[in-house]
Amino acid sequence: MIQGYDVATVRAVEDRVRAGLPDGALMQRAARGLAQVVRDRVEELGARSVVVLAGPGDNGGDALWAASFLASDGRRGDDDGRPDGDERRRGGDDRRGGGDDRRGGGDDRRGGRDDRRGGRDDRRGDGDERRRADERRRDGAGAQVSVVGIAARLREDGLAAAREAGCPVLLVDPAAEVLDPAVVERLRSADLVVDGLLGIGGRPGLRGAMARVAAVLEDRHDGPFVLAVDLPSGADPEGEDLTGPVLGADETVTFGVAKPVHLLPATSGCVGRLSLVDIGLDEELRHESAVVERLEQRDAAARWPVPGREDHKYTRGVVGIVAGSDAYPGAAVLCTTTAVEAGAGMVRYLGPPRATGLVLAACPEVVPGPGRVQALVVGPGIDPLGCDHPDCEDHQADTVREALAEDVPLVVDAGALELLARWVAGGGRRPAPTLLTPHAGELARMLTVLQREGGARETTREEVLAQPLAHARRAAALTGCTVLLKGSTTLVVDPDPTIPVRSQADAPPWLATAGSGDVLAGLAGVLMAAGLTPLEAGPVAALVHGAAAHRANPGGPVRALAVARAIPGTVAALLAGPAPAPPRVAGAGLLG
Repeated sequence: MIQGYDVATVRAVEDRVRAGLPDGALMQRAARGLAQVVRDRVEELGARSVVVLAGPGDNGGDALWAASFLASDGRRGDDDGRPDGDERRRGGDDRRGGGDDRRGGGDDRRGGRDDRRGGRDDRRGDGDERRRADERRRDGAGAQVSVVGIAARLREDGLAAAREAGCPVLLVDPAAEVLDPAVVERLRSADLVVDGLLGIGGRPGLRGAMARVAAVLEDRHDGPFVLAVDLPSGADPEGEDLTGPVLGADETVTFGVAKPVHLLPATSGCVGRLSLVDIGLDEELRHESAVVERLEQRDAAARWPVPGREDHKYTRGVVGIVAGSDAYPGAAVLCTTTAVEAGAGMVRYLGPPRATGLVLAACPEVVPGPGRVQALVVGPGIDPLGCDHPDCEDHQADTVREALAEDVPLVVDAGALELLARWVAGGGRRPAPTLLTPHAGELARMLTVLQREGGARETTREEVLAQPLAHARRAAALTGCTVLLKGSTTLVVDPDPTIPVRSQADAPPWLATAGSGDVLAGLAGVLMAAGLTPLEAGPVAALVHGAAAHRANPGGPVRALAVARAIPGTVAALLAGPAPAPPRVAGAGLLG
């Protein structure tokens, strides 16, 4: 499990570790680990020009020291003070003065994508390859490294080290309204940019010369590879919202531990691939609590309900599905198909005759009609207003209203979300575990209904997208239910604000298609029928849902039904362990 810690905790932990080390040792660990990641990217990209952007404080210091190590590569022989081959394979173990870059087996993602690149170990190959790379650097084939410093005062030790190593340095007034042409030219000619402008102490949004530098880089049609130091400059360190200009990264190298900025939806999109450099914080972190957590595939495998020899269809969990309508019968087919494919002991379906016929044609295993269940999925494809025609056989809205008051675990999706919001606004309270699965627009409508009695103005979809965590927490508090807010990064928020939020980014952008939300709801229902809590079922369902989308058609279009059909193979691979995870791509749209 990947855990993210808030800024105050990270600072306190770093201070305790720093107190037991020689002066400057912690920064040296971070800088050496950062320099190793840059070396790897230079070699991968064939980069010839590296520009290091350095701002004030420790983040700028890390960048400057890394620049000095990089510039020394082309000027020194084997005895150059850099980590040896074994140490580079570990990314610079901090016991030898570096930082552990876990790109070969830890958290190394581009916006949530496992970057194993077809199973290739990312530790840069065998000893011969590393020796050839060292020879190219010594022969002058390495990238040229220069520094652009933007601060009233840079860290003097790092600046001196960079200059001593031969880095050309351009200094920029942070309040400058126009950038010097020499700075602009250097930025435009860079193949790789190391962003060390702002760290976890920075405020959201770039200002002054920093914003102008970001604009120059973003204006390039063939922009450089941007590697952020700790976090993309301008991004909110706490990951709560995205306001003002941000220098988006292709990769972010963070030190010791992930922070909310790397895992939460408002900011994770600008983080890119995430690489972790170990600087020796683990022992101190054991005494602290994370604020955000992300399940990895081994975590989902450990939570997936696996039947034993004595289990039968009732002990494995019976899930009921109240989905589909005369207008949208397909939602019923998708939701029930998913429940069958995900391994429910039994699937019961309640719906109008037309939808029932389609469900049975697709899945003859489904049992139509009411009966005892361990969990209910309500809402996909139903009309919350119901049907007032006297001959109408679609009574789904009435069935949902009855289910809201029952003592049975619920997954509430789509049309049932508005019904629940009205019910709660009228004084209703769910007596059993409940998982709500809205996308941003549905959450906005729910909040508008829930807050109407208090005279609050309408909540908009745009407001939810700007501050997804805050709005998900608000909905959880008002309803007393766990909220799964769907998106490229999906949040699962418990009503108890002291419980860490779960954040998953496992789905490809191709999953943003009609019906994918019906599949997710069915998947979550199976897990809750098997006994998982909403806080457990939500992130496991999100992870398997995304992995199944990759399995159904990796790298191309995928239909919702194909995702449902891919669930058995996905779960089998998950339980088999430790095969490489399917690639995970940033930028998935909101789930339908």
